[in-house]
Amino acid sequence: MDAKRRQPIGVELVRRGIVKEKDIENALQYQRQHPNQKLGDILYQLDVCDPEILIEAIADILGEKGILLRGDKIKVKLTDYFSLDVAQKNKVVPFEVSAGRIKVCFANTTNTTNMNAVRLLLLNKGLVMDSYITFEKDIDRILKSFEGEVTADFGVSSENNDTAIGLVDSIIKTGITRRASDIHIEPMADQVRVRYRIDGELFTAAKIKKEKQQQIIGRLKAISNMHQEKQESQDGRILLYDDYNIRVSSQPNVYGEKFVLRLLKKNSNIKDIFELGFPGTEESLRKSIQKKNSITIIAAPTGEGKTTTLYSIMDYLNSPEINITTIEDPVEIRIPGLNQIEVDAKSSFSNSLRTVLRQDPDIVLVGEIRDTETGEIAIQAGQTGHYVLSTIHTIDSIEVITRLRKMGLSDYDISSTLATAISQRLVRRLCPRCKKERLFNEEEKKIITAIGEKYHVNFDVNGITYDAPGCEHCNHTGYYDRIGIFEVLDLTDEIKEVIMSGKSSLEIRKLALQQSYKPLVVDGIRKVVNGYTTLEELNKKLLIF
Repeated sequence: MDAKRRQPIGVELVRRGIVKEKDIENALQYQRQHPNQKLGDILYQLDVCDPEILIEAIADILGEKGILLRGDKIKVKLTDYFSLDVAQKNKVVPFEVSAGRIKVCFANTTNTTNMNAVRLLLLNKGLVMDSYITFEKDIDRILKSFEGEVTADFGVSSENNDTAIGLVDSIIKTGITRRASDIHIEPMADQVRVRYRIDGELFTAAKIKKEKQQQIIGRLKAISNMHQEKQESQDGRILLYDDYNIRVSSQPNVYGEKFVLRLLKKNSNIKDIFELGFPGTEESLRKSIQKKNSITIIAAPTGEGKTTTLYSIMDYLNSPEINITTIEDPVEIRIPGLNQIEVDAKSSFSNSLRTVLRQDPDIVLVGEIRDTETGEIAIQAGQTGHYVLSTIHTIDSIEVITRLRKMGLSDYDISSTLATAISQRLVRRLCPRCKKERLFNEEEKKIITAIGEKYHVNFDVNGITYDAPGCEHCNHTGYYDRIGIFEVLDLTDEIKEVIMSGKSSLEIRKLALQQSYKPLVVDGIRKVVNGYTTLEELNKKLLIF
C-alpha cells in the first residue's frame, strides 16, 4: 500500500476536496459519542456531500471497489445464496451475478475472516466473489426488508392470536414443531421479537406489536409459576405441554422483561454414542471409558452437547450388575436403571457427592465440576475405587488439566486419577433432503491438505462433498440436526509423568501429538470429507481459515 493510502481516511478526503475540515471535525465529535460507527458512515449520515462520490472515494483510499447500494442495483435475491442470518452476521448483500461471478457488498472489508467465510460459501455454489464496500446503513436497511419474508416461514403470527393465551401457546407449539432448543422472547424499543434456536443457530420467528408485551409477560409468568409483581430475574417451569419440561428464565432489560424458554423433552431417546459422531471403534471407546479408580471429563463451552454425550456414555455403561448414580442440575432425561439425583437450591454438587459415596456406587456421574470442593471430592472418589464421569467448561481436552490445576488440585491427584479427557463441539449436519453432490474446489483442497499435513493425516480431497441449498424440511438453512466433532486425550504413563513434573499445557500437547491424540479439527475435517457437514460450518466453530 502506498503512502497516500496510509493517511487517515478523513485527512485523505479533505485533501481530495470531497469534504471540508469542518465536516471531519463534526464527524469526529459525533464519533466520540457513537464509537462503534465508522467515519465514512457518519459523513454519509451527516449528508455533507454526494454519497456516491463519497463511497467511491473511501473505497479508492482503502484499495477497494465502492458502490452506493440502492434498490435498482440489486438484481438477485439474497436468500438464493445464503441465509438472512449469515448476511446479518457478516453485514453482506449480494447484488449481481453473471458468468459464474457474483458481486457482493460488505459494510466492512477489513474483516478478512467474515469475507473469507462468505467467499468460501459462494465458491461452494460455483461462484467467484467480487467484493465491494458500501455504507453500513444501506446494508442494514436492505437486510431489514428481508426480515418479514423470513419470519413468516415459522408460522407465528400475532394477527391470528387475539389473546395472550393463544399467542404464547402458538409461540411455544411452533418452537416444539420446529425443533427449537430455546425460545427467546425479547422486548425491543417498538416491538417484541421472538427467536428460536434451532441446531445451535438463532432465527427470528416473529415480531409482535409492542402493546401486547405486558399481556405476553403476564401469561408467561402465570404458566411458569413466577411472581407477577416482581420486576427482577426469576426462574420457573412450564409443565402444560405433553412430553416437555420447559425451563423458563426472566431477565429485565431496558425495554421490559426478556424470557428464555429451554425446551426439554421428558422422555427423549438417548442416542448411541457413535450416532453422536464419536470417532474410533467400540474397542477404543471401551479403552477410554470402561475404567475404575479414575475420572473421565468431557470439556466444551456451554451449549456444545456435553450433557448429551454423558447420557450416551451412561446408557452404554448401564447394566443390572452396576450401581450408577448421577448428580445433575437439573435431571434432563430420566434413564431406567439409574439413580438420578437433582441438585436444588438447598444442596450442591459437593454435598450431594459426599452422600452418594456412602450409597455404594460403582459409577458416579457429576453433572459439572464447578469449584475446588467438587473437584477434590471427585478426585477422592476416583482414588477410592469408583469411576467418575463429569464435565468442565474449557476449550479442549488438554486445557482440562490446566483448569483442574487452577482449581487448586495437585499435579499428583490429576495425573493419578484423570484417565481420559474428551473435548467436543457440535456442527450442523447437511440436510439429507436437499444436499447436492459436487467436487471439492481448489480452495477447499488447499485448506484440507494443509491441515492434514500439519497433523500427519491423509484426507481424500478428490472425493465428493455437498452443497447446502436449503428446503422446507430444513427451514431453508441447508442443515438439519447436529453432529459432534471430538478429540480424545487418553492419559498414558508418559503424559502422566509430564503432568507430575509440572510441565505446561504446551509441553503436554506436544507429547500428546506424538502419540494417538488428534485435535478437534482432525475429526471435523473427517466429518466434512465423509459428507456430514461443510467446511464453512466447521470454520464457524474452529476458525480454521
